[in-house]
Amino acid sequence: MKQTVILLILLFFCSATANSQENATIKGKLILNDLKYIGQVDERYQSVNVEMCEVVGGNFWIPYHLINSERVKTEGIAALKRSIPPINLYDKKLRTLASALGPMYVRVSGTWANSTFFQDDDKPKLEIAPGGYENVLTRAEWKSVIDFCEAIDARLVTSFAISDGIRDAEGNWTPAQLKPLLNFTKSIGGEIAAAEMFNEPSHASYGAAPEGYDASWYAKDFADFKCYIDSVYPEMKIMGPGSTGEGGVLPGHRSMETDQIFAALPKPEFDIFSYHYYGGVSKRCRGELTLENALTNAWLSRTELGLNYYEEARDKYLPDAPIWLTETAEASCGGNPWAAMYTDCFRYLEQLGRLAKKNVQVVMHNTLCASEYALLDQDTHEPRPNYWAALLWNKLMGTKVYEAKSTIDGLDIFIHNQKESSEGMAVLIVNPKETETFIEIPAKAQQYLLTADDIMSKTVKLNGEVLKLKSDDKLPKITGKVLNAGEITIPPYSIIFLSFKNLKIQ
Repeated sequence: MKQTVILLILLFFCSATANSQENATIKGKLILNDLKYIGQVDERYQSVNVEMCEVVGGNFWIPYHLINSERVKTEGIAALKRSIPPINLYDKKLRTLASALGPMYVRVSGTWANSTFFQDDDKPKLEIAPGGYENVLTRAEWKSVIDFCEAIDARLVTSFAISDGIRDAEGNWTPAQLKPLLNFTKSIGGEIAAAEMFNEPSHASYGAAPEGYDASWYAKDFADFKCYIDSVYPEMKIMGPGSTGEGGVLPGHRSMETDQIFAALPKPEFDIFSYHYYGGVSKRCRGELTLENALTNAWLSRTELGLNYYEEARDKYLPDAPIWLTETAEASCGGNPWAAMYTDCFRYLEQLGRLAKKNVQVVMHNTLCASEYALLDQDTHEPRPNYWAALLWNKLMGTKVYEAKSTIDGLDIFIHNQKESSEGMAVLIVNPKETETFIEIPAKAQQYLLTADDIMSKTVKLNGEVLKLKSDDKLPKITGKVLNAGEITIPPYSIIFLSFKNLKIQ
């Protein structure tokens, strides 16, 4: 009997060893020679939005734990928002964390910008906006934006008012707000790198545009707007149209389509073709996205579907213009609860990787620090998991983009040059599956492995250690783990950056 037990134990371990060896079979090789060069993205490719609502203070998406279902039944969408004070852009912690993602663009825009009055004096802030406007922006608030951009090595992008307040008695566009804002910006040494005429013309009826606003009215406004910019501030790039949700990505009514806008314009005159993308609507606004689908290929690749329509429009109307995604996040209406969890790291990095391969020049995440889809917690400015993902992208991924030759089941692979290096390569490998995979790498590398105890975790680990700020709110030292050439493990639900510092791109 004893001998039988011993024999069974030996057979078990032999079987386990055999299974282990079988599971450890290399699934593929990472090939890094003779790669096809695709193109180059802007050095500020990874950028962010700070909503105008944050700058001036106003009603923004309420956190899920504060939603009162009874109020929602009676008040509708108004109950899904809460009043927030103006953001303190001089906050040391905020500046430290934003600086670590630079250089970048900071876009100050959003629906609130469409009806914001610039109070061009140093008096106390108006309690009520003048007729034709809904919000008030003070000199001090705008100066905080200019100072913030200078402090974190960011270039400012914005949009302007479109509401009745800027118009004359016949409803014509005037520079009533643009002129004082530009003059003040120049007087304090600021600069606006680029701007859309206003936020999301596709949804103008939701964004304070005059009643009946359509593509022909847009074209007339744009002609006046461009003429004025060309005469007083020609150094500012004009972006547009900046629409969203077309091409079957989002349902719902739109005020005008991109094709209608271009058909109405005498000639397309945007320096940059811009668009916005949300893959769906958050559950806050009764969207149907689910956590179960958050790591599927259909979801991770949806950003390319969002690009397709606008890429075709750019190619048709502005074939030589760079294309920028000036607003994007996990979902509209502030994001789902899991936008603040480890899960969103996969979407965030897949989006950057996929769009870089499609020659999108800039991707502006919405937002830096407001609502669930923010990189930083709105109240504490503590980093969310996708902040750490953004930090690693910024540290490692250069601007030159290459086509991966390797095709390994279950893995998505993105290859760039090593950032700030004349040689070397950076490889991003995303494993959104529950299976462990083994690959062979061709040379010695530094590994930056992101994992979490659960995909719904609000903390993330780098090479097995939880990433968190130091006691003085400074960032921890981000270091890699040395890997030798040969077989490496890609854990389930993991993201790995590999830095090949001495491997030349051929």
